[in-house]
This record gives sequence, C-alpha cells and structure tokens, in this order.
Amino acid sequence: KILKIRLLALIALLISGSVIGQQDKLLTHFFFDKMSINPGETGLDDGICATTIYRNQWDKVNGAPNSAVLNVEANMNRFFPGGLGVSFYHDAIGFSRQNNVLLNYSYPIQIGNLGRLGLGVGVGIMTYGMNPLWIPPQTMNDPTLPVAGFQAANLDLNFGAYFKGKNMYAGLSSTHLSESELSSVGTQITPTSYQSARHYYAMGGYKMINVAGGNIDANLLVRTDLVKFSADINARYFFVKNNKELAYGGLTYRTSDAVAIMLGYNPFNNFTVGYSYDITLNKLSSVSRGSHEIMVKYCYYLPPPPKTKARHPRWL
Repeated sequence: KILKIRLLALIALLISGSVIGQQDKLLTHFFFDKMSINPGETGLDDGICATTIYRNQWDKVNGAPNSAVLNVEANMNRFFPGGLGVSFYHDAIGFSRQNNVLLNYSYPIQIGNLGRLGLGVGVGIMTYGMNPLWIPPQTMNDPTLPVAGFQAANLDLNFGAYFKGKNMYAGLSSTHLSESELSSVGTQITPTSYQSARHYYAMGGYKMINVAGGNIDANLLVRTDLVKFSADINARYFFVKNNKELAYGGLTYRTSDAVAIMLGYNPFNNFTVGYSYDITLNKLSSVSRGSHEIMVKYCYYLPPPPKTKARHPRWL
C-alpha cells in the first residue's frame, strides 16, 4: 500500500501543473517502430506493412505504463513518388491517458547505387486526459495536485530523414515539433496543463549476412528531450533455412533501465511475431516483475505491373 501511494504521488508530480520532460514511449522492439518517430522511413520498403506492439511495463506495479502502437505504411511509387502511413499510439500511466494519431509522408531520393534517402513529415493530433482518484489522506487538498479530470487535444508534428542502404540504415528525426500545450483552462478553477516536449532521435543498424550459418544484425536508438537521455543497443541472431529467416533471438540493453531478452518467429512469408522480456535494472527492480512486450508484423507485396510490348504487325 505504501508503494502504491508513493507511485501515485510520483505520477501526480509528473502530470500536475505544466509538465515537460521525457514523454515518448520506450519500446524494446524499437526497430519495428521507426515510422512513428521518424516519418522519413515511411514506405521506403516495398509493399504494404502493418505493425502492432503492446508493452506492459514494470509488471505488477500499480499505475505503471501500458502502451500500444499501430503503424500501417505503404510504398506509393506505383502511383506517385513517396510513401504514406498512419501511426497510432496509446499510453496509459496512472491517471493519465495519451493518444497520438499521425499521417506520415516520405519523399524518396535515390543516392546513386548507395540507397535511398527519405525526407518525411508527420502531421496529426495529440490528446491527453486524466481522471484523478487520490488515495488517503482525503481530508486535506493539496493545491498543487489536480482534483478534477480533464481532456484536451492539440496539433502534433514530426520530421525525419532516413537513409536505407544495402544491409544498413541510419536516421535523424524530431517529434512534437509544435511543442503544443494541452490545457484545462476554462474547465477548472485551478487550470491544469500538459506541455508536449520536443524530442530528438538518432538511429542506425547494420546486418551481416551468412555469419555462423545465419544472419546477425545490430540496432541502435538514441533519444533525448535535452533534459533526459537514453539509448537502446540491440543485437539479434537469425536462424536461416533455404535462404529464409525462420526465427531470431537477441538481447537489448537500455541505459539505466533494463536488459531485455528477445525471441521472434516467422511462421510464414512476410509475417513475424516477437516477444521480449525486460529485466528491470533501475530502482523498481525490487518490486517490478519486469516488462513484457509483444510485436506482430505483416507485409503484403503487390505483384509487379505487367510489361506491355508494342511490335509492328509485320514482325508478329
């Protein structure tokens, strides 16, 4: 019970008043969630892909974050230059609920034989709401804590540059460029507001082919809001049979937070399921049962357009 009260108090401090700080999600499967933080990646791969990720962070800790992500993107070069995608993100932390919906577009630029550079923008809305229910003491009001629920929405903007080459990728991006304020002004005697903070990301990865009978890739994601800094480092080994990657196993390390074990399986072509378990390393390690994450991805590739040939009737 004491732990519950402390956690709720901590969450209250984070969400009361005008708040800025590390707000974006933390995902162990970050390399399957590039578009939502870097719209330049949108549609650079051929086909139509849908990815969903669910994360239960710090299992059995009351009020801990629960997150869900859904990304759908498509290469539109058959119709016009570029890629289109929609990303949706839901986050529940304590009393608060946050939703982000973004429409993403990326314009590809071919860089010789090296690869393609995507310059992308994401435009959408962010909604934030809370419905506080405080644990004792209930007889005295703390003027710094919100006492009534509210919900607000505002503009959200992302921008990113993403380069995809043979067996490698690299990207730079920023989210919440508008730094919009979501406020309860006009709905409460004591206004409550939530300030979205601009975040900056750098990512990169490289895959080595035919190593020890399989493939190995390494991925890196660095994130900061110029107040907090964290980095994820990942390595996976892919089991290959008949030139197809059937399954993978890997490890991820997140600075000052966790070490994660990852497993994935491809039951059939273009379909991947993954699971990760984070072993908590921070101060919650004594009470947390770790974090669970499930990922599902499916891609559909359109058949190539038929080739037509025109010949003179004499040569038919």
